[in-house]
Amino acid sequence: MTEEQRRHGRRGSRAAGWAAGVLLLPPTVVAGARLFETDGVTPVPQLLALLPWLAVPAGLALLTAVAARGRVRWALGAWAAAVLAVTVWFIRPYGPDATGARGPVAASLRVLTSNVEFGGAVPALIEAARRERPQLLFVQECAPSCVAALTAALGERLPHRAQVVAEGSAGSVILSAFPLTDAHALPGTTLGMPGATARIGGRDVRLRLAHPLPPLPGQVGAWRRELGLLREDAAAARGEPGIVAGDFNSGQDHEVFRDVLDAGGLHDGARLAGAARTPSWPANSHVPPWTQLDHVLVGPDFTVRAARFLDLSRTDHRALLVELVLHRGR
Repeated sequence: MTEEQRRHGRRGSRAAGWAAGVLLLPPTVVAGARLFETDGVTPVPQLLALLPWLAVPAGLALLTAVAARGRVRWALGAWAAAVLAVTVWFIRPYGPDATGARGPVAASLRVLTSNVEFGGAVPALIEAARRERPQLLFVQECAPSCVAALTAALGERLPHRAQVVAEGSAGSVILSAFPLTDAHALPGTTLGMPGATARIGGRDVRLRLAHPLPPLPGQVGAWRRELGLLREDAAAARGEPGIVAGDFNSGQDHEVFRDVLDAGGLHDGARLAGAARTPSWPANSHVPPWTQLDHVLVGPDFTVRAARFLDLSRTDHRALLVELVLHRGR
């Protein structure tokens, strides 16, 4: 081998080392945050929504490290392998795979949640609700005109409602086939989160619509605080039959979302139906959806029969339909 070839080889090895290091930086930060159970600061909360996809640059870094030489090859290879292993480990669905519900069936019901993006998807949602016939409908970004349209079209089947009356993205509504009492909004939030108690199959079921702020740069603290309010609300109802549904602007890789599940003894309906990683956002975009932000969480008295994500026009979120069974317990 000539001196020129050796120099060329050293340059190629250094380039491979730098490339592997650059590829590893984002997945290392995100895998570390997931491993140490923290959402961190911008851009970590935003990147956590991409955790499964970050296995790709980690894998490419492992392959690129092979082109490096000597100790650098082994150091980069070990680094890449460790990051890839942690990332793949946490792709597993979070939480138990069953609720432990027991006793005779009190009722079967269908729950549909949809962020209609400033009301744009109302016609598509009405069509989906007529087709799917949910008994509970949770709608985010629903201004008074949106509520009026839904009530006019679906009021015969869903005559009861709890809502936060507000324009733009702050308005939200729960439409119900079951009588509702104790309707009230979660205080201290920017976007409306109505709640109520539904009488279903002879049991009182606590309902809460979820719609915290998204973790945009500059408002991560507000996002964390509002999910903390949801956590406290869920903890107060722990042990009772309950449903929390909506656009959580977070998923299983965010610590604040896992805190809501754990504090309330709640189970993610999509996870129990085998769809824990089915993405729901962004829909109707130039890129396919890459993360699941829309959830139906249920208490331990429910079992889940099925979950399906529905594509609606004129919204950046897919709707989620979950089929539930409420049990009477002991």
